[in-house]
Amino acid sequence: MSFLLVSPIIIPFFTAILALLAWESRNLQRMISSCGAAVLLAAALVLFGFVWHNGIQATQIGNWPAPFGITIVADLFSAAMVVLAALMGLAVVVYSLAAIDHQRESFGYHALLHILIMGVCGAFLTGDIFNLYVWFEVLLIASFVLMQLGSEKAQLEGAIKYVTLNLMSSALFLTAIAILYGMVGTLNLADLSIQLRTVSRPGMLTTLAILFLLAFGIKAAIFPLFFWLPASYHTPPAPISAIFAGLLTKVGVYSLIRVFTLLFVHDVGTTHGLILLAAGLTMLTGILGALVQNDFRRILSFNLVSHVGYMIMGLGLYTPLALAGSIFYTVQDIIVKTSLFLVSGAVYRLRGTYRLNRLGGLYSSNPGLAVLFLLPALSLAGMPPFSGFWGKFILVKAGLDANSYLIVAAALIVGLLTLYSMSTVWSEVFWKKQPEEQSEPALESLPSGSWLLHVVPVAILVALMALIGLWPGPFFDFAQRAAEQLVNPSDYIQAVLGKSA
Repeated sequence: MSFLLVSPIIIPFFTAILALLAWESRNLQRMISSCGAAVLLAAALVLFGFVWHNGIQATQIGNWPAPFGITIVADLFSAAMVVLAALMGLAVVVYSLAAIDHQRESFGYHALLHILIMGVCGAFLTGDIFNLYVWFEVLLIASFVLMQLGSEKAQLEGAIKYVTLNLMSSALFLTAIAILYGMVGTLNLADLSIQLRTVSRPGMLTTLAILFLLAFGIKAAIFPLFFWLPASYHTPPAPISAIFAGLLTKVGVYSLIRVFTLLFVHDVGTTHGLILLAAGLTMLTGILGALVQNDFRRILSFNLVSHVGYMIMGLGLYTPLALAGSIFYTVQDIIVKTSLFLVSGAVYRLRGTYRLNRLGGLYSSNPGLAVLFLLPALSLAGMPPFSGFWGKFILVKAGLDANSYLIVAAALIVGLLTLYSMSTVWSEVFWKKQPEEQSEPALESLPSGSWLLHVVPVAILVALMALIGLWPGPFFDFAQRAAEQLVNPSDYIQAVLGKSA
């Protein structure tokens, strides 16, 4: 069992090493990267199945007992996030075989991508607040190099903004950890959950909680800390943008949900009230930013920010149903956002631009690609029966049950504005006639091999999204069970420490 828990970290680590050893062979790098991503997905699915049937699992690295050693722990929420990280990684690796140029592959693209995935999986599985910081730094370093790989002017500008804000977040995070350790003398999450209940200075604990909120809020791109994201995510190649959009902000969201259900529950009115306020403002400012853009990926980036608001809305409401809604929405949003960014990359390969006023006519020339955009776009807007509808429905129901009518109104308004935003992209990119003058020569279609590598990963993700929408029951059951583990952390503490809370 111990190996199964650490396998989502070990597999991408050794895949990255093997890819580096195959530095001089592009084909060998591709084969290693693809096989490693597939093996990771298989291991993640086995881990999720084991946790589903046997409950929360934990292991202590080096047999040092908790809370003194390094703990790896998987509950339903973290195990599901590892599965999604592995799935998005495999989809992006396959897509990259046609979309990443030889130069970037020669400079370690595949190794860096797997180091990034390793950092993401490590963040989801760690049971120690300091090691959460370590895994954040691993994925930050890998993502920074991936963002500027190629050294184009726009990439370098975006990378500087990206790394500057995230380094500020890391500094806040490390400061908060130091204060936390000074208060209770432990960093193990399960032990912290017990020790923080005995802290005699609730005001200091609330201040510390807000410091963690700021640190994770930057990484999750919540209001007013999100400006780095739309300034940077549109600059690297589409596969890199897609893996960033699918996973990186979700690590921040996961961290917020983890610490504000396990650790900081002493003053819910203040801390979770602030989170709820941030959720509403994140929704509104993100979608308003999307409405004034003329670049395909910048529109998607602002929508990415906006829908982070839905993911933390349930945390702000802090009821079992609301948390289930946050988990459900986060799961489906990872799939939707990754799909849309990958579609934008295919559009760029066909037309040579992301500018809406220079695009058009793709519905008539590439109806399959148009459908692959339309379905996740409708899900993003919350149209029934797609997965986004069910996520928003659960959150709205939870908001009405809690009499939080303002956040419900914001969620519904943002849903309508998202529909308008996606309709604009549909009209400009796919429906209107192709402009007669274009800055780049237009392609009617890509070569068959390249086209398959572009379309098949997206089609699989869209099919999964459709499955969630048409058959939401099992996924909602999962979300409810995961939320119950978060609301009642006694099983988590028992699995890690071997004693009841």
